[in-house]
Amino acid sequence: MLLVKRELLAALSAGLDQLSPGAGAKAAFESPRAAAHGDLACTAAMQLAKPLKRNPRQVAEALREALLATPAFGRWVEAVEIAGPGFLNIRLTPQAKQQVVREVLAAPESFGQQPANGQRVLVEFVSANPTGPLHVGHGRQAALGDAISNLYATQGLDVWREFYYNDAGVQIETLARSTQLRATGVKPGDAGWPEAAYNGDYIQDIANDFLAGKTVKSDDREFTASGDVADLDGIRNFAVAYLRHEQDLDLRAFDVRFDNYYLESSLYTSGKVAQTVERLKAAGKTYEQDGALWLKSTDYGDDKDRVMRKSDGTFTYFVPDVAYHITKWERGFGKVVNIQGTDHHGTIARVRAGLQAAGVGIPQGYPDYVLHTMVRVTRGGEEVKISKRAGSYVTLRDLIEWTSKDAVRFFLLSRKPDTEYVFDVDLALAQNNDNPVYYVQYAHARICSVLAAWGGEVAALLEVDLSPLQSPAALNLMLLLARYPEVLTAAADDFAPHDITFYLRELAAAYHSYYDSERILVDDVAVRSARLALVAACAQVLHNGLAVLGVSAPRKM
Repeated sequence: MLLVKRELLAALSAGLDQLSPGAGAKAAFESPRAAAHGDLACTAAMQLAKPLKRNPRQVAEALREALLATPAFGRWVEAVEIAGPGFLNIRLTPQAKQQVVREVLAAPESFGQQPANGQRVLVEFVSANPTGPLHVGHGRQAALGDAISNLYATQGLDVWREFYYNDAGVQIETLARSTQLRATGVKPGDAGWPEAAYNGDYIQDIANDFLAGKTVKSDDREFTASGDVADLDGIRNFAVAYLRHEQDLDLRAFDVRFDNYYLESSLYTSGKVAQTVERLKAAGKTYEQDGALWLKSTDYGDDKDRVMRKSDGTFTYFVPDVAYHITKWERGFGKVVNIQGTDHHGTIARVRAGLQAAGVGIPQGYPDYVLHTMVRVTRGGEEVKISKRAGSYVTLRDLIEWTSKDAVRFFLLSRKPDTEYVFDVDLALAQNNDNPVYYVQYAHARICSVLAAWGGEVAALLEVDLSPLQSPAALNLMLLLARYPEVLTAAADDFAPHDITFYLRELAAAYHSYYDSERILVDDVAVRSARLALVAACAQVLHNGLAVLGVSAPRKM
């Protein structure tokens, strides 16, 4: 139906230009709110009524006559009705709706995707401090970042996934000293145990391996322990490498990959932080007060100026963030998206202010941010707050081990990022229609079972006669399949992978209804072939949509 919509849109554009030269540039169709109102809608008549100084319904009637006279509307449209103050409701022929089946089967995995456009985009996500296991909040961020990256890829963008490691600062020192204390036999609850120390059992594991002189290796580093409890610097490097390795294992279990790991420490060692500060000074956007260096961030809409360098000589955390984003720009990423927790909301204005003040050509509103709330976990009807592994929170690996990678991904993507979410472990394990990922995957497996019982090759269905697909259930299913490319585009534009979960659930429901209303493997060869083509197309779109979410599409369940 992509071809059908293109032809109809071209006809609409030409019709609008007839009424008002230049109006065709804004030609667009909408989806009616109710199926009874047709398959496509157009509000152009109401928009043109005022400049044309005519009644909206008169404009709608003139547009309707012009459209019905075109070959495209004559071929693909059953009726064009005027409703309300001037809406045009368009009803497509069954033949128009059937085209999507052929389009899906001809494209398979690439159906709904746009050709490469050369635009580069960097998506930064997870970016956890290497001070402990990844928690379920990191899991939500990993699922969001990966799905948004996949969405951008469907729109023809060249996507780069990046993990920013906060491997400098107070938290790393706390990690090193916590590990050192465990190595000397001091543990949580003892008199010498600091309140700010990390309490999880994983700290003892790190200390034990350090004392044993083990070697740890992560994606970007390898370090061998000295075993000397007085070697604080060695403990620090070993602990960071150890937890980097643990986080790598978490991410592999979640099937998330990155193209690059960027270290906060490198911004200092390379001089990029110092260079950024000098740029801001040279631009006249800083001042000294109370022994500190301040950024005039109020010049760029911030509610108050921000301290860049404290009186003790250390930089506040947003300064390396500004330096980091300048490197993103310099690396050729004109579009950048950061996936972060809502606790980072306050950093947005100051980072953007710093980037504008630096005067390196970065546009306003750079980078984009997607902020997400934390996740609560329930099991057996009660909230789970403590993980033995982490000491104070449920880890991502806990959640995967309790349920599955697929369930965790689908569930964590099923709500808007800024919406509070409760992950119900029992629901994620349920094999019934209440479990949304099971419901969608079962629809795919159910179709695969039908295709296996048939025993033929899906490619053989590409040229079958689709005219038997006339029932309301079949027509509804085809309309849903035709929506998929638009759903992808809208979800990418709005940072909204949750829209894909909603769409897949709707598509699965439409398939289940179709399956219940019409037998597929009937004796009539023409009818059977047409129905097999339809359900094969449905399976392909279910597979494609699940792939965007990073969820598998099982053939058997």
